[in-house]
Amino acid sequence: MGTTQLESVQEPKYWHLKTVLSEALDSDFAVGEVLPNERDLAARFGVARATLRQALEQLELEGRLQRRRGVGTTVAPPRVGVAVATAQHGWADGDTDGAWQPIECVTATAPAAVAAVLDAEAGDAVHVVRRIRVAHGQAVAAELLYIPTSSVPELSAIEAPSGPARARSVLRELHRAGLDGQDRSVELGSARADDAKELDRLPGAPVLVVTTRYFTSVGTAAVSVATYRADTCRLTFGDSGALEISHDAQERKAS
Repeated sequence: MGTTQLESVQEPKYWHLKTVLSEALDSDFAVGEVLPNERDLAARFGVARATLRQALEQLELEGRLQRRRGVGTTVAPPRVGVAVATAQHGWADGDTDGAWQPIECVTATAPAAVAAVLDAEAGDAVHVVRRIRVAHGQAVAAELLYIPTSSVPELSAIEAPSGPARARSVLRELHRAGLDGQDRSVELGSARADDAKELDRLPGAPVLVVTTRYFTSVGTAAVSVATYRADTCRLTFGDSGALEISHDAQERKAS
């Protein structure tokens, strides 16, 4: 990795440094390789560590780098193309790659923001289903699905009182309710501690938060808040349903 003169560049130093580092990642490093520590990199490029850190954070946000516990900063693999559509959502767990896997289901009071979206009263009980999505051997998303008890009135608390079995029962009953449509939003966020642990990320790492509302003929039946790894996921919203990986460096840059 060579050095460069940054003082005469008009754009922010960290942005130019990010471009230089990105080119070096393509030519000098392999996927999974650990980068030199921040002190060595800052000295090599003649920049302050704060400038270097800004460049590294931007590359992490773009999916070029990963920070790994106990390892350091490594070169990230190409992003995984993850289809986000009703057909892919799945109301029961499956064995196919990319399927959602139920972890737990509890009955609790919905957070105020979720209650507002559900048109629920403060203090109303909801079923909270927690799931993870695994693609190509790694966890790429964690989800909290909030379902009002009124959306699954036929649910029996006796047959499956807790755990993944309870989650599957809730999901089956929701599916039987006959969902008529959904709307969805995506925003950049920071990983909460519990999501970070399941996704093998550091708390505060950049994530993509996909919020989906599911409707029946009488109103909102459920709200999903799914947290996707921003460093490895490229979300697609078509109905093809396939998970794909691009190994082409130019396509990775374009994504």
